[in-house]
Amino acid sequence: MTYAAHPLLAARLSALAAARQTITYGALARDLGWRIGHLTAALEALMDADAAAGHPLRAALCEARLAQGMPAPGFFAKAASLGFDTSDPAAFVAQQRADLFGAA
Repeated sequence: MTYAAHPLLAARLSALAAARQTITYGALARDLGWRIGHLTAALEALMDADAAAGHPLRAALCEARLAQGMPAPGFFAKAASLGFDTSDPAAFVAQQRADLFGAA
């Protein structure tokens, strides 16, 4: 299965953006019936697609359980590998989320 193109993932993230909400990785994995490893792979592939299309990174809507509302470190590593400036993680996530909330 190609998780990045999975319509359930895209639909769930779109609904979150429209509601101006975020979600933990665990809750999103449970919602989709996926394992965390599958979700992580899907989110990374989605980040590739979003970056290539010039869209905000939908994976920014995810929160690590103990990260005070921020995505997991892997999100920032992936974003940096895609050419994003993540030197100020809080500002980067705030901008990505603002763009997502405005686009919904």
